[in-house]
Amino acid sequence: MSRSLHLAAYLLAFDTRAQSLQDRTRAGYLLRAAALAELAHRGAAAEDAAGRVAVVTDAPTGDAVLDTLLAELAARPRTWKAWIRRSRDDTLEAVEQRLAVLGVVSVADRDPYGPVVPQRAVTLVDPREARELQARIAELVRGDGPAAEAPFGDAVLAALAAHGHLRLVLSRHDRRAHAGRVAAFTGRLASEAPGLARAVTGLNLTMVAGQGGMGGS
Repeated sequence: MSRSLHLAAYLLAFDTRAQSLQDRTRAGYLLRAAALAELAHRGAAAEDAAGRVAVVTDAPTGDAVLDTLLAELAARPRTWKAWIRRSRDDTLEAVEQRLAVLGVVSVADRDPYGPVVPQRAVTLVDPREARELQARIAELVRGDGPAAEAPFGDAVLAALAAHGHLRLVLSRHDRRAHAGRVAAFTGRLASEAPGLARAVTGLNLTMVAGQGGMGGS
């Protein structure tokens, strides 16, 4: 996987037929979790003995989304789950801005004379990358290759797609039929950040609670 986890997670959650995210609120949770996994994998963030996230190094990562998140983590110790829930909309918009700079998406300008809208329309310039990523992650979960041999990023995306109930990628049947492989991919994350893996495992319940009981199946 050539793109960083939080950028890839956005493409994973994008419905290329509808030309929009499957669920914008859900995507915010997924992107925060993906960005935290990226920082853990880079060795920039880890959990302390109390399960709270600590910054290991605040050296610039070269990615504005990750650097902003690192600054957040340094401000106050919180659990991985708490960090997944915070500033989700800001991270989502920052990822869209980064993808726009890279030419991956096109973000519509707001009409100063038009109605106020909660967010600007975002269009994928070339939907093939998103479709290919979604197909690859789905096949990874449905396949029988050793989970330990999958790239770390793909393993994390598989765990996020399953626990985040991304219907674009995995159906309910897929999640149940391949629960063992989902657990194995989640275990790859647990080997680097146990608390983050636990938070990802409970991601859908966290989203349902955050939306007042409304969640995807």
